[in-house]
Amino acid sequence: MDKIAGLQEILTLDPKNSFARYGLAMELASRGETASALKEFAVLVQNDPDYSAGYFMAAQTLASAGRPSEAAVQLKAGISSARRTGNNHAMSEMQAMLDELDQ
Repeated sequence: MDKIAGLQEILTLDPKNSFARYGLAMELASRGETASALKEFAVLVQNDPDYSAGYFMAAQTLASAGRPSEAAVQLKAGISSARRTGNNHAMSEMQAMLDELDQ
């Protein structure tokens, strides 16, 4: 069974499993399946708004796809998420990326 099938099986049993959803989105992104990856990132942060890495990786996926304004929206939401949870490391990484996009 490939990685995507395994993660989808986990999500069939537990659709709100953030770790599996993040893994699926990352695997799709690494395969260049941008639209599918972004869909999974969207479901992830809808189900778990404090999963800061979801916003960050969605932003990176969007930036790689040449969609910087949409990436900035994800980063701003991610910074808010990281601030809520006290994740200063994630907050600073996302702010640095946002600053780069603004240049």
